[in-house]
Amino acid sequence: MTAPFDQSRPLANLPGIRHGFFGRRGGVSTGLFASLNMSETAGDKPAHVQQNRELAAAELGFPLGNLATLRQTHSIDIVTITDIFDPAERVEADALVSNLPGILLGILTADCTPVLLADPQARVIGAFHAGWKGAIGGIAANTVNAMVALGAEPERIVAAIGPTISLESYEVGPQFAADLLRQHRDAANRISTPPAGREHFDLPGFVFDQLHAVGVGLVDDLKLCTYAEPKRFFSHRYATHRDTTTGRQIALIGLA
Repeated sequence: MTAPFDQSRPLANLPGIRHGFFGRRGGVSTGLFASLNMSETAGDKPAHVQQNRELAAAELGFPLGNLATLRQTHSIDIVTITDIFDPAERVEADALVSNLPGILLGILTADCTPVLLADPQARVIGAFHAGWKGAIGGIAANTVNAMVALGAEPERIVAAIGPTISLESYEVGPQFAADLLRQHRDAANRISTPPAGREHFDLPGFVFDQLHAVGVGLVDDLKLCTYAEPKRFFSHRYATHRDTTTGRQIALIGLA
């Protein structure tokens, strides 16, 4: 069995770096979680989640025991891994960075923005999960700064934005827009109001801007919308609008 995944061409061209943005296709989960669900807490069978994670890790040439993940909380907190780690440990944070050979970093999403990063010269990688709280709070800058602490240079970093909810599908309303602009006056370009509609937020566009603001050399947006393609990706908002539940997909990056 295989697990299909999408890639960023600039990131795929980096030597010694492997990555993939996995969707919901190719796994063993059934029902609402069909079929490559990666969430351990959404209600899926634990054995199915473990097998799905093993499939995805194997696609990139890593054993499951080398996969580091988090208990994501929509924070701006970072975990740095530079030595042996316990893959069963789930620290509360929303980003991982590492220079450890053989490690695989994983971020789970279902509308929030997954970002994978690498400085191939310094051999430093990162991954972060950006919901609106984390994005506005500075998760992008915090992740880049943590990579710099390991020897990366912002201008050498290549970042890729994976499947996430798009501007067209992310209605937020006037209060959200006002609060955003109070904190980020230069973010007006990421708020759009359709005719006779309510304000929408361009979450991946905002993250794109934040990465450029901290000097990241290249940012590649795959422009894949989770809400618009519910058969291809898990989408929390799509499921909520239909009064049901859903799983989570994973974004992976590793140092070969």
